[in-house]
Amino acid sequence: MQQRLHVQPSQVLITTGSQQGLDLVAKVLIDAGSKVLVESPTYLGALQAFAPMEPSLVGVPGDDGGPDVEAMAALAPGARFFYLLPNFQNPTGRTIGEARRAAIAECAQRLNLPLVEDNPYGDLWFDAPPASSLAARHPHGSIYLGSFSKVLAPGLRLGYLVAPLALIPKLLQAKQAADLHSPSFNQRIVHEVIRNGFLREHVPTIRALYKSQRDTMLAALARHMPHGVSWNAPSGGMFLWLRLPAALSAVDLLPHAVARGVAFVPGAPFYAGEPEHETLRLSFVTATAEQIDAGIATLAQVVREAIERGGA
Repeated sequence: MQQRLHVQPSQVLITTGSQQGLDLVAKVLIDAGSKVLVESPTYLGALQAFAPMEPSLVGVPGDDGGPDVEAMAALAPGARFFYLLPNFQNPTGRTIGEARRAAIAECAQRLNLPLVEDNPYGDLWFDAPPASSLAARHPHGSIYLGSFSKVLAPGLRLGYLVAPLALIPKLLQAKQAADLHSPSFNQRIVHEVIRNGFLREHVPTIRALYKSQRDTMLAALARHMPHGVSWNAPSGGMFLWLRLPAALSAVDLLPHAVARGVAFVPGAPFYAGEPEHETLRLSFVTATAEQIDAGIATLAQVVREAIERGGA
């Protein structure tokens, strides 16, 4: 995916997975009590990476198009940074559109608010690539995180971050304290699969497979789910976001689903503030079409029974 970043090699730091990038950012930029803005909901792994530094995490509300820019501006004073996943977000699968990205970048520049842009899923688009990165629009005030986990192999644990030159010495110091350097062997493997064209040829295969699996899940949801349940249709990535009737709690529903061989991730842990208990995350990339249809049918029956009981 074309990010339109103009980067010097000295701005790039190789990390042991993008999760380590989040850890390094937390160590360098967060002090106890620091205000940090996050999307509501946001990636649970980021909340976990930031938590040891004891920040004050503040969720920025939004809609299907991304964070609300007016709310962002109101909450920005005193914030160390705003952490976002613009492309096929984990957990919701939503993507921030062109106009909203422009507004977020303009707001961040005007308020001198740093952005931390996490983009592990950006190459997994189905029909058209998403808009160019926030970091390209706010280049002197952004940290950009990328990963090879979702397009090559999670077990390689290889990612990277791009940061303003003034931040690199501190990030490098934190990196050396963590593990000295990411495994050279893994870096050489990734270099080779990029150099010989394998990755360029491989990613379209992943896109086609994941799109088919998404379509299978959307069809199964439409076929099986009872009235009152809603969901989105992500344009890429690995996840979709499902909303139960307001009387139900996904956390309470989970044991009933697991007892029948179906698992999902309740939405509540993805919120920095007040959670929406009726939400849950589904992944469509690790199961066959037959498993997806059977799993959704089972989940729908569990939901139907909970509705009939008046709760989970």
